Amino acid sequence: MIPPAGGDESSAVVRPRQSAKGSGQLMSEEEVHRHHPAAAREYRCESIVIGWYPELCIHAAECLRQLPSVFNNHARPWVDVTGASADEVAAVISSCPSGALRYERLDGGPSEEVPSTTNVFVQPDGPYHVRGNIQIDDPTRGAETLPRATLCRCGASENKPYCDLSHRVIRFKTSS
Repeated sequence: MIPPAGGDESSAVVRPRQSAKGSGQLMSEEEVHRHHPAAAREYRCESIVIGWYPELCIHAAECLRQLPSVFNNHARPWVDVTGASADEVAAVISSCPSGALRYERLDGGPSEEVPSTTNVFVQPDGPYHVRGNIQIDDPTRGAETLPRATLCRCGASENKPYCDLSHRVIRFKTSS
């Protein structure tokens, strides 16, 4: 089983938060539910299991662009795990900057390689994108180890330490 993002779901608190669409409006009840840690989804076939953790997703859309035969946000379910080979799916999931997509190989194929060093990419006017052996100890979620994460830099995220795209709502700017 793919390790959950965040710890005990029973301790999760669902709070209305601003929509990431930049409108300044609060999320609808449906958006809040989809982003709740308990809304994590698992998609499986004989060769691979895909885990999706919407509370971590920043909608970078790498999955949609790189493998639309598997990831289609207009379809329900939005993931068709049989739409490509396990190797193709694994490669695309490894490019997800937030770690919202994860996989476990069931066919003996390789697991995601975690870089031996931790790298941080600072997005101008945006979050920190981190890759490596990331260990986060959050008092409300518990401890977790991730290969990829997108962390809040603006201070406005309602999902700290993770980015929830609030930097767009508050028009966060870094100095030149």
